[in-house]
Amino acid sequence: MPAPLTILGAGSWGTALSVHLAQADRSITLWARNAEAAARMTADRHNPTYLPAIEIPRSVTIVTDLEAAVAAAPMVALAVPSQSMRDLAQNVRPYLSGDETIVSLAKGIENDTLMTMSQVLADVLAVPDRIGVLYGPSHAEEVAESRPTTVVAAAPSADLAHRIQEAFLTDRLRVYVNTDVIGVEIGGSAKNVLAIAAGISDGVGYGDNAKAALVTRGIAEIRRLGLAMGAQAQTFAGLTGIGDLVVTCMSRHSRNRHLGEEIGRGKTLDQVLAEMDMVAEGVRTTQSIHDLAQKHDVEMPITEAVYAVLFEGQRPHEMMETLMTRRAKHEHWRPEALQDVSASSSAG
Repeated sequence: MPAPLTILGAGSWGTALSVHLAQADRSITLWARNAEAAARMTADRHNPTYLPAIEIPRSVTIVTDLEAAVAAAPMVALAVPSQSMRDLAQNVRPYLSGDETIVSLAKGIENDTLMTMSQVLADVLAVPDRIGVLYGPSHAEEVAESRPTTVVAAAPSADLAHRIQEAFLTDRLRVYVNTDVIGVEIGGSAKNVLAIAAGISDGVGYGDNAKAALVTRGIAEIRRLGLAMGAQAQTFAGLTGIGDLVVTCMSRHSRNRHLGEEIGRGKTLDQVLAEMDMVAEGVRTTQSIHDLAQKHDVEMPITEAVYAVLFEGQRPHEMMETLMTRRAKHEHWRPEALQDVSASSSAG
């Protein structure tokens, strides 16, 4: 039987995984930052803010004591928004014994440092060989309802990736392993930017052809960035590449697609954010991916267009016009600097 697991963060994703794994007879400790929310969840066995219709099994132990939460299991998974990951890691560090496996469940790139979540954890905790991530096309609502879902456990070593796989694998949550951590994180984070683009397209009313183009050309530009950062090309054809991109661009559950759609209909970013209870990671990730593209000199036209709409006042309908009137190119073009990288990645 898999070892006990602690999940830090009682938002939609942390709650959904706790519910799903508990139903699969896992021993789960769920840490909530807010004492009032934790007391309500303990008493009512529901998370009214994020998953109000889902019952939390009695076997999920809900706590607010961070030290007790970390001590409860040999594997600790952090499920907080990406821009909160560093603060939580700093708070967790004093309570680690030195043997825990640390798993990031957050998708995003830290602003300013431009670090992925595993890099943030390694920077704070100084145990890079014990840090992995769980990414993939996995809406919290469907995981909580035990609908079939597939994800990827990525870690620097196959052994660590397999340990994470074993901890999360159930008959309804299929987990694959991968050692291309940077590729998994870039694909699973940058897709939120493309989801905003798809939502804007929907909101303006451009139709399915436009969205198919955004998804397909989106994976091409994410792959260019990943290759420039040392990722393997084949990762972007997998679950954390095209899989994650398709689900977040198409689904009614996608917060980022919803945000883009509302902007496409004429609302401002501030108006949409004020109306949302949950975090749309793509807004902050757009800033980071935009900066990473500049840092690595990678052309990412869809990301640039979303950035212009969110932060530079470009009108939504102009986004597509900007993309459609770019200089014509070969479909499979890539900068010369990346051609050798791609070839060596494919060969490896």
